[in-house]
Amino acid sequence: MTSSQPSSEPTWWTIIRLLRWDKPAGRLILLIPALWAVFLAAHGVPPWPLVGVIILGTLSTSALGCVVNDLWDRDIDPQVERTKTRPLASRALSLQVGFAISAIALLSAAGLALYLNPLSFGLCVAAVPFILLYPSAKRFFPVPQLVLALAWGFAVLISWSAVTANLSLPSGLLWGAVVSWTLGFDTVYAMSDREDDAKIGINSSALFFGKAAPFAVGVFFALTAALLADLAFVEGLHWTFWLGWTAALIGWLWQFNQLRQPDPPRPLYGQIFQQNVGLGFVLLGGIIAGCLL
Repeated sequence: MTSSQPSSEPTWWTIIRLLRWDKPAGRLILLIPALWAVFLAAHGVPPWPLVGVIILGTLSTSALGCVVNDLWDRDIDPQVERTKTRPLASRALSLQVGFAISAIALLSAAGLALYLNPLSFGLCVAAVPFILLYPSAKRFFPVPQLVLALAWGFAVLISWSAVTANLSLPSGLLWGAVVSWTLGFDTVYAMSDREDDAKIGINSSALFFGKAAPFAVGVFFALTAALLADLAFVEGLHWTFWLGWTAALIGWLWQFNQLRQPDPPRPLYGQIFQQNVGLGFVLLGGIIAGCLL
């Protein structure tokens, strides 16, 4: 197979593409739940060194997940329009480079985890199998996005326990909200690949739900909103939180309505994914205000 890497592209930029750092939305949407958790657990004033560790940790684990995913899918990605130019799929980088970068990302995440308390460190270890096995889940599990959602949920548990050294009802509510939110936006993301995935014979939640996928996404977003509302009542957040919550709810309702079109344009799915990054930051602003005021 010939490489689709432009001949003028430097290797360092090809590695950036492998880590997906040229597409920050996917990195930010993992960071957001971790920030929700650390600010809520610390009542709006987390230790800033811990915030730095969480930011770097999410970058490291996200990088690890991306590289492992591309190693698993090296022979599948060339058959999918959206992924055929990825560095390992296009053979712009070798398997050896991919394994080396994944090892560096894992060691970086492990080093950062040493800063955390024993419970948080244990949760970091527990998250590793989900990160490593998620890319293979699409081969045998009908809803692989659930595995990703559970991996995403560890961002909440690790960050919350890093502040409090325990897990409680509020952390469980936030975990449920993040799992549901992830199922929603990643099902939307999978909808753009339905034809390719069906042809190759791999699973996705978009294929599992079929024509009901827009309604499934609506249910996931509604559950996210309900759990966040319950969390706000349990934590006694200031009314300013509800401004962010209302804005997010309106955004999710608009997205659900767009997905219900008879034949949505393919770029819509990526746009909705990007919009959820913005909604996540709106909710973060509401959480910080709700804790501090």
